[in-house]
Amino acid sequence: MKALVLENIHPTAVDVLRSRGYEVELRSGALREDELLASLDGVQLLGIRSNTTVTERVLEAAPDLEVIGCFCIGTNQVDLHAAAERGIGVFNAPYSNTRSVVELVIGEIIALARRLPEKTQRMHDGVWDKSARGSHEVRGRTIGIVGYGNIGTQLSNVAEALGMRVVFYDKADRPAHGNARRMASLAELLEIADVVSLHVDGRPGNAGLFGPEEFAAMKPRALFINASRGMVVDYDSLRSHVLSGHIAGAAVDVFPVEPKAQGDEFVSVLRGLDNVILTPHVGGSTQEAQEEIGRFVAEKLAGFAQQGSTALSVNLPQVLTPALTGEHRLGFLHHNVPGVLARLNAVFAEAGDNVIGQHLATRDHLGYVVTDASEPLSAEAIAELRSSEHCVWVRTW
Repeated sequence: MKALVLENIHPTAVDVLRSRGYEVELRSGALREDELLASLDGVQLLGIRSNTTVTERVLEAAPDLEVIGCFCIGTNQVDLHAAAERGIGVFNAPYSNTRSVVELVIGEIIALARRLPEKTQRMHDGVWDKSARGSHEVRGRTIGIVGYGNIGTQLSNVAEALGMRVVFYDKADRPAHGNARRMASLAELLEIADVVSLHVDGRPGNAGLFGPEEFAAMKPRALFINASRGMVVDYDSLRSHVLSGHIAGAAVDVFPVEPKAQGDEFVSVLRGLDNVILTPHVGGSTQEAQEEIGRFVAEKLAGFAQQGSTALSVNLPQVLTPALTGEHRLGFLHHNVPGVLARLNAVFAEAGDNVIGQHLATRDHLGYVVTDASEPLSAEAIAELRSSEHCVWVRTW
């Protein structure tokens, strides 16, 4: 079994995969589409981060590929529908770097409120500027969190512990943590927030979420932070509002176009602005987070490939399989139409094979059933399942 692992994924992931029998090929950087196409021959498992894009063209040219691991939170760099159509599972790490992102945001809020970027630069320039002008405590200030998922809720908890008031806005109906208050609209949040922090996902509907109207609606001298997705924000508008003084400071960790490799030039309209912190997409880049992401995603990939588990897959029906303890397992991914499960069980019955356990889930137009049995099905019986017009794949363990 061969795995291709890109973009400096933590060695823990490699250790897990090798311990499960994979031959692991490592590449330090991201691959462009043509490079990826040329690299997937014989590869069953692909590990990427956010800078490698897996298109339908790539998937079409990779018949051996079974599973993709996104060693990060986002999965918008993968064509999830095309992967599902081919029965290729996609997994990510939705929780592993939550704390790291929150700590970065908290640090940026304090740094911006105290105007530390300017202070430290002037010190490096040899200028002693011991002034409190524009410097504030964060205690008692209101933070407005846009997107109240895993990161947004934990930021809510930590910000409140610092003495900040918390308001949030999310299109989904999410419960408030602590004393946080839900806002009925983004406009309502912007009207009262001293700090606005974005934590939305990368779905297409969020593109351009924050533009000129939203910046104009923010409180004068408020702070702005984006540690979510680069395509969410109109950075030309942010530049204008920082230069005008309407926005007192900003911190940005994500950009619409990011360099592919270490040392490449970073280009942005935000460079050179006072009290603006620019970081190279490092919100989740702590040793602790990267180690946990490596372990978590690698375990999910191996569980899918070697046990048939699709728990926490972002594109296939989710079946959490029990550990194999000597029985024989068959996984059947199929189009979700009536009669498929009945025919599967008829095949087991006709073979005189005793079914020990069965787990089924559906997602959109796909169904996935995992059957544990006392004996392995014959090659003829498996061939019959594979010949079904509704079959995506059949695998045995």
